[in-house]
Amino acid sequence: MKNYLPLFFIIFLCFEAYAQNKYFSRDGKISFYSKAPVEDIEAHHNQVSSIINMENGDIVFSMLIKGFQFEKALMQEHFNENYLESEKYPKSVFEGRITNFNDLDLSKDGEYDLKITGQLTIHGVTKEYSTDAKLKRTGDKLQGTCTFKVKVADHKIKIPSTVVDNIAEVVDVNVDIVYQPYKK
Repeated sequence: MKNYLPLFFIIFLCFEAYAQNKYFSRDGKISFYSKAPVEDIEAHHNQVSSIINMENGDIVFSMLIKGFQFEKALMQEHFNENYLESEKYPKSVFEGRITNFNDLDLSKDGEYDLKITGQLTIHGVTKEYSTDAKLKRTGDKLQGTCTFKVKVADHKIKIPSTVVDNIAEVVDVNVDIVYQPYKK
């Protein structure tokens, strides 16, 4: 048993060091905007979870679809019941990586241009996305922002012909996440 104690202690310290190089958020913000001929639709979500691994640039986002808030209750109801089917597909997840991670020194305060690529799952359909993003480091806080476009049909979201002029084929998505160091 004595021989295993040093090994256990080293593994524990490595895990702690690894965890200290992660940053997380539970209250990230994602919004989307649909500009269409009949009416514009905008929704906001303020409870997005995300984690960045500062050892390798891995990044994950997760959110419950029902967390999107709309100006009109009827829009929110249609979004959840008819389009995103949030009872059947309750979550959206992005798993990716900062592809230019090795070219950056994110340990210093400043603003950084990131390239992110990964798999986005919406409505049970996973598709690869690549986008540019900004990361601002101030002390031990990180703020990540980006904008990208999602083509509704790519995720098999069906829009009934009666309202096809109400919803854009391509939706603008905005991300704004403030990360804190991960602590157990």
